[in-house]
Amino acid sequence: MAYAIFKTGGKQYKASVGDQLDVEKIEVAEGEAANFDQVLAAGEGADIKVGAPVLEGASVGFKVLKQFKAPKVTAFKFRKRKGYHKTKGHRQFLTRVEVTSINA
Repeated sequence: MAYAIFKTGGKQYKASVGDQLDVEKIEVAEGEAANFDQVLAAGEGADIKVGAPVLEGASVGFKVLKQFKAPKVTAFKFRKRKGYHKTKGHRQFLTRVEVTSINA
């Protein structure tokens, strides 16, 4: 099965055609198609191509399924015996994509 390792949003992902991934928010409307151009490696079986740092002309095609927010992460600061505590929450914006093609 063909796979590719690509970079988006400061993170690296390994994907095959048909995989659904949650990546950092991408400014593409739901239902639209686009490409990831920063492909670091691609391969099928023993045939592997590795970029230095990226493969020239390679891309991973995807379709945006959903724009959503991740579950809340709570940060809590606390000082013992001082009556000080502070709670802060954060919900990261994510995009769910489905990989449609790998061109390497």
